[in-house]
Amino acid sequence: MIYAKNTDALTYRGIHPNLDMALERINDQFLSGVGYERQEIKGGDVYATRFTYETVPAEESFFEAHRNYLDIHIMLSGSEGVEIAPPADLTEFDRVEANDFYAYRGQGQYKLVLSPGDFLVVFPNDAHRIKMQVSGPETVTKAVFKVRIKESE
Repeated sequence: MIYAKNTDALTYRGIHPNLDMALERINDQFLSGVGYERQEIKGGDVYATRFTYETVPAEESFFEAHRNYLDIHIMLSGSEGVEIAPPADLTEFDRVEANDFYAYRGQGQYKLVLSPGDFLVVFPNDAHRIKMQVSGPETVTKAVFKVRIKESE
């Protein structure tokens, strides 16, 4: 997991070439152009999409994890609570392997608030629970990059 300010994104280059492509685009110019349709940067290996939704109470959210992709969550407006935990410490209740999606329930080990100017990188096996209310319901807008760092198993 990486939790940092957008202005520090480039300091994390060098982990994986696909991640570098995404980190280089964590800037106002690129993010302002990300729409609600998938915007491909490198085909299915690196792409970004904008999402807007209402935050929910923690009990209405769940953890998700991926095995071949990492996610970068970049808050554009509003704030949401996020929890992180290893999938091995959670109970799996759903999976769609074709979409690299694994859903879990359980307790988070790390808690944070994602606000405008922040980004969060969750690597494969960083199960993450998002969309949680901080101090009540709130409309949030964020950009999410999907970045392949492993070939399908």
